[in-house]
Amino acid sequence: MTLLATSLFERHVALGAKLADFGGWQMPIEYGGGGVLAEHEAVRQRVGLGDVSHLGTVQLTGPGAAAFVDGCLSNALSRIQPGQAQYTLCCNDSGGVVDDLIVYLRTPDRLTLVPNAANSAAVVARLREAAAERAPGVAIDDQHAGVAVLAVQGPLSDEVLVAAGLPAGHDYLAFVDAAWQGVPVTVCRTGYTGERGYELLLPAGSAPALWDVLLDLTRARGGLPVGLGARDTLRTEMGYPLHGHELSPQISPLQARVGWAVGWDKPQFWGREALLAERAAGAARLAWGLLVTDRGVPRPELTVVAGEGSGRVVGRTTSGTFSPTLRQGIALALLDAGAGIEKGAEVAIEVRGRRLACRVVRPPFVPSHTR
Repeated sequence: MTLLATSLFERHVALGAKLADFGGWQMPIEYGGGGVLAEHEAVRQRVGLGDVSHLGTVQLTGPGAAAFVDGCLSNALSRIQPGQAQYTLCCNDSGGVVDDLIVYLRTPDRLTLVPNAANSAAVVARLREAAAERAPGVAIDDQHAGVAVLAVQGPLSDEVLVAAGLPAGHDYLAFVDAAWQGVPVTVCRTGYTGERGYELLLPAGSAPALWDVLLDLTRARGGLPVGLGARDTLRTEMGYPLHGHELSPQISPLQARVGWAVGWDKPQFWGREALLAERAAGAARLAWGLLVTDRGVPRPELTVVAGEGSGRVVGRTTSGTFSPTLRQGIALALLDAGAGIEKGAEVAIEVRGRRLACRVVRPPFVPSHTR
């Protein structure tokens, strides 16, 4: 399969990036220099700049576009106003998650969706099929290759944007449509790191010039370009779900503890009946964090056993990594709700014939500064 490349590909190569396949896109995992640990620390302490243009971008326009989306995706758009963004879920009929995404509400007749790279086409297909049946006046424009997304994350992110002549300081999950050297840029205060930060949407062809300016300003403040490796350790420390790990067509919002992103009182959204039934019955498994108290680093898809020495299987890890902030292993896991596991319980992860002792916690593993 031929991998896609963002408009910043040549910039990543010039910076000595280690590249890998991510959702069908050739993306930087880490850059030459300090690697994941240094990039992680830069975001936590100062500022980092990342290219996340592999994320999809979908524009919906037409009479009743917001009402149409509200009848498809899980969260309730009535909770936000134009100029705000919202985390939401595209569910299947059984209540599993096809994708998690961000919705930008511009007007009742105009929205922007930002789905994950690997699932963008599936989300677009489902929306188009539904629109053909009940909202033929709503146009759905897949702009995946035409829009770049840059992430400026960290305590000094406001300084970087202001120095670049872009707006900053707006509320969490609010966005501002601005211009940079005549180029339209949407600046939203959101991100995937647990730090104060912003994501910028702009035409892909203009992204290299803005990247150059932002990278100079980031480096001037002791920051670094940041690849997807550090993005993963940052989000795992926060306990943020990654689709394909903590969320999937087989993992529901209730199991993943993101039921807060479901508009339970809405009369219609994909997966509604299945989710209402699961809520009434109680989820069979639940997401937890595991703090490794042994020496070792956990990985995804490892067996979790009870800690009393019985070897009783109680679940599986969904993500696992070394926490650069805590300097110890951490994992996210789905544990059986009937296993009697509570916060503070001792469990173990089976890793290549040995067991890593862990303590069950509720993420985040480190304090969040998103807001």
